[in-house]
Amino acid sequence: MEHTYPTGLVWFRRDLRTSDNPALALALQSCAQVHCVFVFDRSILDALPRADRRVEFIQASLVELDADLRALAGKAGAGLVVRHAVAADEIPRLAATLQAQAVFAAHDYEPAALARDAQVQTALAASGVAWVGVKDQVIFERREVLTQTGKPYGVFTPYLRAWLARMGDAGPARHDSHSHGKRLAARPAGFDAPVPTLADIGFEPTNLRALGIAPGASGAQAMLEDFLPRMDAYDETRNFPAVKGPSYLGVHLRFGTVSVRQLVALALPRHQDGDKGASVWLAELGWRDFYFQILANFPQVATGAFKPEYDAIVWEQGPHAQALFAAWCEGRTGYPLVDAAMAQINQSGYMHNRLRMVAGSFLVKHLGLDWRWGEAYFAKHLNDFDLSANNGGWQWVASSGCDAQPYFRIFNPVTQSERFDASGKFIKRYLPALAGLDAKSIHAPWLAKPLVLQAAGLVLGRDYPEPVVDHATARALTLQRYGVVKKVEIVDQP
Repeated sequence: MEHTYPTGLVWFRRDLRTSDNPALALALQSCAQVHCVFVFDRSILDALPRADRRVEFIQASLVELDADLRALAGKAGAGLVVRHAVAADEIPRLAATLQAQAVFAAHDYEPAALARDAQVQTALAASGVAWVGVKDQVIFERREVLTQTGKPYGVFTPYLRAWLARMGDAGPARHDSHSHGKRLAARPAGFDAPVPTLADIGFEPTNLRALGIAPGASGAQAMLEDFLPRMDAYDETRNFPAVKGPSYLGVHLRFGTVSVRQLVALALPRHQDGDKGASVWLAELGWRDFYFQILANFPQVATGAFKPEYDAIVWEQGPHAQALFAAWCEGRTGYPLVDAAMAQINQSGYMHNRLRMVAGSFLVKHLGLDWRWGEAYFAKHLNDFDLSANNGGWQWVASSGCDAQPYFRIFNPVTQSERFDASGKFIKRYLPALAGLDAKSIHAPWLAKPLVLQAAGLVLGRDYPEPVVDHATARALTLQRYGVVKKVEIVDQP
């Protein structure tokens, strides 16, 4: 069989698995021999704290990926080349050293990644090396799903209909990345070192394992198998943070230790059979694609509002604003559900989706702070941080994004708490100082009777803070602040 390229190089980035990996599959089909590389990119890592769960997740996933590649190759010396360098410099250098005629990589859509890839592509072209990009982390990308007038969608519901219609009854095709595993090449001398440890790249262990997060493709499959029996009830359980409702696969989707096509293939038949839980979960995967195409087609959202008129809002500034922001970050707002949500992200790098809306809305519409402050905080702390989804979620709560909640819809954190954590189970887990309160008082301790507080051994201002803002006052200020956008009829919603 004649091959397009004698030697190819697969650059793993957000696709840390061998199964259903389109870049690996195409390289193995197109090349006589294939090398595989991952770069711990110093242009990203050097700015991170030395203990970062995401780096630990990647490192552990690479150990598994390396083993899987060696098993797939079935020969001594095969495996993953791992470098700790600036990726934009290292990939062209490595391609030259390994005498590769083509570099294969899955598309990325974030501005910094696009700039990096353009730099790599230019350097490769100067040496006569081809750049072969493939779609992987989404079902449909960029401009694949458009309105009848040929424009990108800005509203989710019609996008979802078009997304499902384009997918068809069979669902997305999978990629055979195993059949030609024997073409994986042995690593040359000097490139056959084992995957570096965290210490080798200057990082420290975190509480990742203690949290029960199992990295790698095997961790993803175990988590998926745990979720499949629960998928049918997802529509009912997903809003309650004390209930095991979500799939918790976000971090695996983020780093590609699971294929999104596999997830869709599991949910689609159930959706077609009328399974409401599966339909809602499939729609969540649709939201993920939706936000990716928003970022690709409206790149200005990375720094400003999707609706430009919302950039006219004047947010709180100065020392008082900074103090309010610190209280929010540290879970000291005096609103238990908000504070428990912030404790969850600070301790685990995860926040339940319902709480992301509640905590985000509180920052913007109770504290009057720029949504970009919260976006940056989540970007730093979330294990599953994805620019497109994080930005989309924050613009949703700020009402500045596509298909966002109306600006006059202001979540009441007490009502949300009573509705979605009625017994206070979630709050008690993360705010043990409130564990002695009853199911009524725990949602708003400042309204509890003195005897109730006394019986719980709770002194407000000492054991738990008083509210930093009053809901009614904050709501009125928010409506005034958003008044610069447009005049609409005010509709009160809890």
